[in-house]
Amino acid sequence: MNPSNDSCAVFRHLHESGCFVMPNPWDVGSARVLEQLGFPALATTSAGLAWSLGRKDNGVSRNETIAHLRSIAAAVDVPINADFESGFATKPSDIARNVKIATTTGIAGLSIEDSTKDESAPLFEFALAVERISAARRAIDESGTGMLLTARSEGFIVGRPDLAETIRRLNAYAEAGADCLYAPGLSTTQDVAAVVNAVAPKPVNVLVSSDFTTVAELANMGVRRISVGGALARAAWGSFLYAASEIAEHGTFARLAAGIPFPVLNRRFTPRG
Repeated sequence: MNPSNDSCAVFRHLHESGCFVMPNPWDVGSARVLEQLGFPALATTSAGLAWSLGRKDNGVSRNETIAHLRSIAAAVDVPINADFESGFATKPSDIARNVKIATTTGIAGLSIEDSTKDESAPLFEFALAVERISAARRAIDESGTGMLLTARSEGFIVGRPDLAETIRRLNAYAEAGADCLYAPGLSTTQDVAAVVNAVAPKPVNVLVSSDFTTVAELANMGVRRISVGGALARAAWGSFLYAASEIAEHGTFARLAAGIPFPVLNRRFTPRG
């Protein structure tokens, strides 16, 4: 197998038992630090990438995202899962084309959302949403990479928090070929447990962006994978904004004392290999 296939095999193995945390870097530096901290896999974040470029979430093009995936996958040795947003397309055939391009970047998996970015109709119609996952599945299978496909149902973060509909969609996506299922925005352990039980034995990814739960609690509920989306990027931006605002508003520098010492950061970024 080539290195990409090896990474895909490792990533698939992580989903077979237990529970692992897959945090979300937004650039090469944050990816390398997370790898150094011992996380077994990482996932990109569309929001974190967009903010690093001075844009809103979903403001990055397909080609820019593809280039970002190549750089992150090349920077670390652990598997990378791609936040591939809504596939940068609507039609299933276009989803397949874009996923095929993504399979050449060295990533080990990717996720496809069912959100439209249209506030009046925020979710793709059910049949079309399922067809889009089927198209992504075919593209991955044709690539021969063994990449893992995650299907995301976005109802809870686009103003349609319907648990029954979310579960209906996730089960349909599983039948269409998704390897892992993901409903971002679940904020109670009761809802998480309902999803895990409803789609079993398929593995479930849970997004944690606050302290509503713990790794141990989610593991006990049968959650296989935990990610944090843009939360680490928000934490980094929070520290930056608090310190910069203090300087701008008060002319003082107290918050700079919380920064990591220069030599410590330099040691994190010594040349690899």
